[in-house]
Amino acid sequence: MVLRHSLDIPLGTPLPKFTLKDPHGTSYSSDRMVGENGLLVAVTCNHCPYALAVWPRLLRLAGYAQTLGIHTIAINPNIHPDYPEDSPQMMAKKIADWHIVFPYLIDDTQAVARALQAQCTPDLYLFDRGERLAYHGRIDDNWKDEARVTRDELKTAIECLARDEPVPVEQYPSIGCSIKWQT
Repeated sequence: MVLRHSLDIPLGTPLPKFTLKDPHGTSYSSDRMVGENGLLVAVTCNHCPYALAVWPRLLRLAGYAQTLGIHTIAINPNIHPDYPEDSPQMMAKKIADWHIVFPYLIDDTQAVARALQAQCTPDLYLFDRGERLAYHGRIDDNWKDEARVTRDELKTAIECLARDEPVPVEQYPSIGCSIKWQT
Protein backbone atom coordinates (compact mmCIF):
# COMPACT_ATOMS: atom_id res chain seq x y z
CA MET A 1 0.00 0.00 0.00
CA VAL A 2 1.45 3.34 -1.09
CA LEU A 3 -0.07 6.43 0.55
CA ARG A 4 -1.09 9.16 -1.88
CA HIS A 5 -2.78 12.55 -1.64
CA SER A 6 -5.29 13.90 -4.12
CA LEU A 7 -4.01 16.60 -6.46
CA ASP A 8 -4.91 20.27 -6.28
CA ILE A 9 -7.20 20.52 -9.31
CA PRO A 10 -8.52 23.96 -10.25
CA LEU A 11 -12.11 24.58 -9.20
CA GLY A 12 -14.27 25.05 -12.26
CA THR A 13 -12.62 22.15 -14.11
CA PRO A 14 -15.30 20.44 -16.25
CA LEU A 15 -16.59 16.94 -15.54
CA PRO A 16 -15.02 14.57 -18.09
CA LYS A 17 -17.52 12.88 -20.37
CA PHE A 18 -17.67 9.10 -20.00
CA THR A 19 -19.81 5.99 -20.19
CA LEU A 20 -19.04 3.13 -17.79
CA LYS A 21 -20.79 -0.11 -16.83
CA ASP A 22 -21.68 -1.45 -13.43
CA PRO A 23 -20.85 -5.08 -12.52
CA HIS A 24 -24.22 -6.20 -13.91
CA GLY A 25 -23.52 -4.72 -17.36
CA THR A 26 -25.76 -1.64 -17.13
CA SER A 27 -24.20 1.42 -18.81
CA TYR A 28 -24.18 4.85 -17.21
CA SER A 29 -23.30 8.06 -19.03
CA SER A 30 -21.92 11.10 -17.23
CA ASP A 31 -24.37 13.18 -19.32
CA ARG A 32 -27.29 11.61 -17.47
CA MET A 33 -25.86 11.34 -13.97
CA VAL A 34 -25.86 14.95 -12.79
CA GLY A 35 -28.72 15.77 -10.45
CA GLU A 36 -30.64 19.04 -10.27
CA ASN A 37 -27.88 20.51 -8.08
CA GLY A 38 -24.83 18.46 -9.01
CA LEU A 39 -22.92 15.19 -8.91
CA LEU A 40 -20.64 13.61 -6.33
CA VAL A 41 -18.02 11.32 -7.88
CA ALA A 42 -16.05 8.97 -5.62
CA VAL A 43 -13.06 7.21 -7.11
CA THR A 44 -12.78 4.27 -4.74
CA CYS A 45 -12.31 0.52 -4.43
CA ASN A 46 -13.06 -2.48 -2.22
CA HIS A 47 -9.74 -3.26 -0.56
CA CYS A 48 -7.98 -0.04 0.48
CA PRO A 49 -8.24 0.60 4.26
CA TYR A 50 -8.78 4.32 3.64
CA ALA A 51 -11.61 3.61 1.21
CA LEU A 52 -13.12 1.01 3.55
CA ALA A 53 -13.11 3.50 6.43
CA VAL A 54 -14.90 6.10 4.31
CA TRP A 55 -17.46 3.84 2.56
CA PRO A 56 -20.07 3.95 5.38
CA ARG A 57 -19.85 7.75 5.52
CA LEU A 58 -20.06 7.96 1.74
CA LEU A 59 -23.22 5.84 1.74
CA ARG A 60 -24.92 8.08 4.32
CA LEU A 61 -23.72 11.25 2.64
CA ALA A 62 -24.95 10.05 -0.76
CA GLY A 63 -28.43 9.51 0.70
CA TYR A 64 -28.39 13.00 2.19
CA ALA A 65 -27.05 14.55 -1.02
CA GLN A 66 -29.82 12.85 -3.00
CA THR A 67 -32.43 14.71 -0.90
CA LEU A 68 -30.68 17.94 -1.93
CA GLY A 69 -30.72 17.14 -5.66
CA ILE A 70 -27.14 15.90 -5.88
CA HIS A 71 -26.58 12.43 -7.33
CA THR A 72 -23.65 10.15 -6.47
CA ILE A 73 -21.59 7.65 -8.42
CA ALA A 74 -18.56 5.59 -7.39
CA ILE A 75 -15.90 4.55 -9.86
CA ASN A 76 -13.43 1.70 -9.34
CA PRO A 77 -10.25 2.03 -11.43
CA ASN A 78 -8.48 -0.86 -9.66
CA ILE A 79 -9.58 -3.56 -12.08
CA HIS A 80 -6.23 -5.31 -12.05
CA PRO A 81 -5.38 -9.03 -11.91
CA ASP A 82 -3.15 -8.48 -8.88
CA TYR A 83 -6.10 -7.10 -6.85
CA PRO A 84 -8.90 -9.68 -7.03
CA GLU A 85 -10.78 -7.96 -4.15
CA ASP A 86 -11.54 -5.13 -6.61
CA SER A 87 -12.87 -7.34 -9.42
CA PRO A 88 -16.32 -6.65 -10.88
CA GLN A 89 -17.57 -9.81 -9.13
CA MET A 90 -16.42 -8.45 -5.76
CA MET A 91 -17.94 -5.06 -6.61
CA ALA A 92 -21.29 -6.80 -7.17
CA LYS A 93 -20.92 -8.48 -3.78
CA LYS A 94 -20.14 -5.15 -2.09
CA ILE A 95 -23.17 -3.54 -3.77
CA ALA A 96 -25.39 -6.30 -2.34
CA ASP A 97 -23.73 -6.56 1.09
CA TRP A 98 -23.56 -2.81 1.73
CA HIS A 99 -26.85 -1.94 -0.01
CA ILE A 100 -25.19 0.59 -2.30
CA VAL A 101 -28.03 2.42 -4.03
CA PHE A 102 -26.01 4.61 -6.38
CA PRO A 103 -24.05 3.34 -9.41
CA TYR A 104 -20.71 1.69 -8.58
CA LEU A 105 -18.94 1.62 -11.93
CA ILE A 106 -16.05 -0.28 -13.50
CA ASP A 107 -13.25 1.85 -14.97
CA ASP A 108 -11.38 -1.09 -16.49
CA THR A 109 -9.34 1.08 -18.88
CA GLN A 110 -8.67 3.62 -16.12
CA ALA A 111 -9.46 6.36 -18.64
CA VAL A 112 -11.96 8.10 -16.36
CA ALA A 113 -9.62 8.02 -13.35
CA ARG A 114 -6.90 9.51 -15.56
CA ALA A 115 -9.25 12.19 -16.91
CA LEU A 116 -10.20 13.11 -13.34
CA GLN A 117 -6.48 13.09 -12.37
CA ALA A 118 -7.37 10.71 -9.54
CA GLN A 119 -4.44 9.66 -7.36
CA CYS A 120 -5.86 7.65 -4.50
CA THR A 121 -8.81 5.75 -3.13
CA PRO A 122 -10.89 7.51 -2.08
CA ASP A 123 -10.56 10.59 -4.30
CA LEU A 124 -13.72 12.70 -4.06
CA TYR A 125 -15.09 15.24 -6.55
CA LEU A 126 -18.20 17.39 -6.27
CA PHE A 127 -19.47 18.94 -9.50
CA ASP A 128 -22.13 21.64 -9.67
CA ARG A 129 -25.22 21.51 -11.88
CA GLY A 130 -23.15 23.04 -14.69
CA GLU A 131 -20.75 20.07 -14.44
CA ARG A 132 -17.91 22.21 -13.06
CA LEU A 133 -15.72 21.12 -10.14
CA ALA A 134 -16.87 22.83 -6.94
CA TYR A 135 -15.07 20.67 -4.36
CA HIS A 136 -12.19 18.21 -4.49
CA GLY A 137 -10.92 16.94 -1.17
CA ARG A 138 -11.43 14.75 1.81
CA ILE A 139 -14.78 13.69 3.20
CA ASP A 140 -13.98 15.02 6.69
CA ASP A 141 -11.08 15.71 9.03
CA ASN A 142 -10.60 12.20 10.46
CA TRP A 143 -10.60 9.29 8.02
CA LYS A 144 -9.59 6.82 10.77
CA ASP A 145 -12.15 7.48 13.48
CA GLU A 146 -15.54 8.83 12.55
CA ALA A 147 -16.30 9.52 16.23
CA ARG A 148 -13.48 12.08 16.23
CA VAL A 149 -14.63 14.05 13.18
CA THR A 150 -14.94 17.77 13.88
CA ARG A 151 -15.40 19.07 10.32
CA ASP A 152 -17.65 17.43 7.72
CA GLU A 153 -16.06 19.28 4.82
CA LEU A 154 -17.70 17.42 1.94
CA LYS A 155 -21.13 17.65 3.60
CA THR A 156 -20.65 21.41 4.00
CA ALA A 157 -19.72 21.68 0.32
CA ILE A 158 -22.83 19.68 -0.67
CA GLU A 159 -25.06 21.93 1.44
CA CYS A 160 -23.52 25.08 -0.05
CA LEU A 161 -24.00 23.74 -3.57
CA ALA A 162 -27.63 22.83 -2.88
CA ARG A 163 -28.30 26.35 -1.51
CA ASP A 164 -26.52 27.91 -4.51
CA GLU A 165 -23.94 29.43 -2.17
CA PRO A 166 -20.18 29.51 -2.69
CA VAL A 167 -18.40 26.34 -1.61
CA PRO A 168 -15.54 27.04 0.84
CA VAL A 169 -12.35 27.65 -1.11
CA GLU A 170 -10.09 26.05 1.51
CA GLN A 171 -10.15 22.35 0.66
CA TYR A 172 -7.87 19.66 2.07
CA PRO A 173 -6.65 16.75 -0.06
CA SER A 174 -8.04 13.29 0.34
CA ILE A 175 -5.55 10.60 1.29
CA GLY A 176 -5.60 6.93 0.50
CA CYS A 177 -3.99 4.02 -1.26
CA SER A 178 -2.46 4.66 -4.66
CA ILE A 179 -4.53 3.68 -7.65
CA LYS A 180 -3.26 0.38 -9.04
CA TRP A 181 -2.33 1.66 -12.49
CA GLN A 182 -2.07 -0.82 -15.30
CA THR A 183 1.18 -0.74 -17.24
